[in-house]
Amino acid sequence: MIHFDQVSKRYAGGREALSQLSFDVAAGEMAFVTGHSGAGKSTLLKLLGAIERPSGGSIMLGGKNLARLRRRDIPRLRRNIGMVFQDHRLLLERTVYANVELPLLIGGTAVRERRLQVRRALQKVGLLAYEQQLPDSLSAGEQQRVGIARAIVTQPSLLIADEPTGNLDPQLAVDIMGLFVEVQTAGTTVLIASHDLPLIKRMKRRVIVLDHGHLVADLAAREIL
Repeated sequence: MIHFDQVSKRYAGGREALSQLSFDVAAGEMAFVTGHSGAGKSTLLKLLGAIERPSGGSIMLGGKNLARLRRRDIPRLRRNIGMVFQDHRLLLERTVYANVELPLLIGGTAVRERRLQVRRALQKVGLLAYEQQLPDSLSAGEQQRVGIARAIVTQPSLLIADEPTGNLDPQLAVDIMGLFVEVQTAGTTVLIASHDLPLIKRMKRRVIVLDHGHLVADLAAREIL
């Protein structure tokens, strides 16, 4: 599903966020990316979402080379990628339903199909009863679940999440991770950037460790103690 081959990312001024990074993630796998603040976790996810372009190396996603992807093809690529952010990035003036519906609206999905898919996604995250509420009326955990519903409403083949539990208490964090497990169990590839080591250990999944942009460890689930 994902193949990084000697990938580097340098920003203006010479700062190197990633350096010759190589790893694979299989289709349907769930893995964590961890490391200190500034290790390159967010940059890695931005490269996968074609928000950033690599400075060197190649990134294959579902058989497509992202380094060579034409700008006009990026929207089509993103229809197969769900993105979850730490700060939710919800439209506060729109209802929960409208927030979740947005990717389908942009993709041109028919009204009846949109209704079915939005309610199915909200049902999965336990928020169907909140579909006409505004995000500001929800708790932080509920807002994060709206963000997850929006990310999975198109039934993407890849779900990437950047510090999705950073603002949540430990029990809510566990609940959110349970939702990611359900998505992965249904066949979606899930890649989560997190610095919450106790939570990562509890999940017992593969862990990719970065240090100043370098891959320093790639631990299988059985190696997580």
